[in-house]
Amino acid sequence: MRASVLIVSIALGLTSVASWANSDTSLRPVARAGTGARTPTALGQAAEIDLQLASAAQSSLRPNLRPGGIVTQAMARKRERLKGAICGDPDIQGEVIGRVPGKLNGCGIENAVRVRSVAGITLSQQSVMDCGTASALKSWINKGAKRAVGSKGGGLSGLKVAAHYSCRTRNNQPGAKISEHGKGRAIDISGLILNDGRTISVLQGWHNADSQTMRQAHKSACGPFGTVLGPNADRFHQDHFHFDTARHGNGAYCR
Repeated sequence: MRASVLIVSIALGLTSVASWANSDTSLRPVARAGTGARTPTALGQAAEIDLQLASAAQSSLRPNLRPGGIVTQAMARKRERLKGAICGDPDIQGEVIGRVPGKLNGCGIENAVRVRSVAGITLSQQSVMDCGTASALKSWINKGAKRAVGSKGGGLSGLKVAAHYSCRTRNNQPGAKISEHGKGRAIDISGLILNDGRTISVLQGWHNADSQTMRQAHKSACGPFGTVLGPNADRFHQDHFHFDTARHGNGAYCR
C-alpha cells in the first residue's frame, strides 16, 4: 500500500516538473495575426530595405546642379551690375561725375552722378542728380510707379524724363529763386513707358482712361520726395510731374 502511494506521488511530481518546464514557452507573447514573427535574417533584410528607401528619398530631395552655362551667365550679369552701380546701390546704374559747378550763384552739385536706370527701369535720357535724389527715385519706382502701372501693358519698363539737372530759376522765371533742378535735387517725369512699347503721358493720361494710374503714381511720390507737383499744381506742370528732395518744415508739399 505504501509503495503504491509513493509511486503515485513520484508520478505527480514528474508531471508538475514537466508543466513548469513547458511554462517558459507558454509565457512568450504570441505574434499578432497577419504580422508573423521575424527571424534575424528577415529583420536584417527589412533594415536593408529601409536604408535603401531612406537613401533614395534623400537623393531625390537634392536639387539638381545648374548647367555651367547658366551659372556663368548669372555671374557675368552680377559683375556687370556691380560694375555699373553708383551711390553704393546695384539697383542704381550709371556713372559718377563728381563736382558740377554752376554758372549761377546757388547752382551746382558736389557729388553728382549720371543715372541711366533705377530698379530695372530705364530712364529715357541719362539724368544728372545727387545720390539722395537717385535713392528717392528708386523708392518711388518700387513702391509707387510699378504698383500704379501693375500689369498694364506688361508692366513698367521706363520713365520719360523731361528734365533733370539744369542751372536755372524756378519755372525759368526771372528773379525767382534757384530751382531744385539747379542743385541736382530734382527730376521731371512726363510719361510712363510700358513693356508693350506704349507711353502713358502725363498730359493725356491725367484726364483719359489712364487717369487712375497717373494719379496713383503722382500720389505715391509724396513721401519719397519732399515736393511733388502735377497738373493740378499750376500751369507750369500740365505735362509732367516735378519731383524734388527739398524738405519743408511742415512736411512734404504735394499738389
